[in-house]
Amino acid sequence: MSNIAGKAYAMNVVTPSKPRVTWLNRLIFMVARGVPKVLSGLLGLSLIHFARWIIIKRDQWPDLGQGKQDLQNDYVLFCSNFNGTWDQYIDAFSDGIPNGLNLFWYSATKYPQSIPVTSFKNYITYNQVFNDYYYNATPGSAQRDVKCAMRVYQAIEDLADAHARQTPEEFAKTYKAQLLKVQGCLGDPGLGPVASIDTERADTNRAPFVHKLSTLFDSQRT
Repeated sequence: MSNIAGKAYAMNVVTPSKPRVTWLNRLIFMVARGVPKVLSGLLGLSLIHFARWIIIKRDQWPDLGQGKQDLQNDYVLFCSNFNGTWDQYIDAFSDGIPNGLNLFWYSATKYPQSIPVTSFKNYITYNQVFNDYYYNATPGSAQRDVKCAMRVYQAIEDLADAHARQTPEEFAKTYKAQLLKVQGCLGDPGLGPVASIDTERADTNRAPFVHKLSTLFDSQRT
């Protein structure tokens, strides 16, 4: 799937909205930006990289050669990148800010509410637009993995600075303190959950090629 790159998944959802009520959604978005605490339910969800809602008016669609279009609806474009599977993400959103989701899609045509989650998932599935291409700079790392790597890097920088000015005894204490600070970040990040059967099969088929390529590189080094 082109929506998946390593541990990350890219989601794009386009939902129609009646122009006479779209202005209400714009007001809701303004309030959410001005009062971030309304999104506090998402602060603990470290699986989310990015999420954004955008309103595209019916006369704002770009002309890419298809000619001027006569549309009856405005549209809400939701874009997000996250770690884990599609189901995990929708479940986390529905549990984290159910009322917030209902507000953000307030003007969406036939929006079923975020709870019960089955109807919400069906609505997202019907309106989701799949990517032709998705690039992820760190496919083998989730958001937590990247944050852990940054903490380890900072600890190494601090140790390098301490090594230049401390006695061996002092440095030993500093080393132990830094090690305790980042010990939870030194494990193997492991593999991400299987996002789809197609992805699992692609990884299985790709493994022999990756092994041959690695062997070739190793032989060239020696």
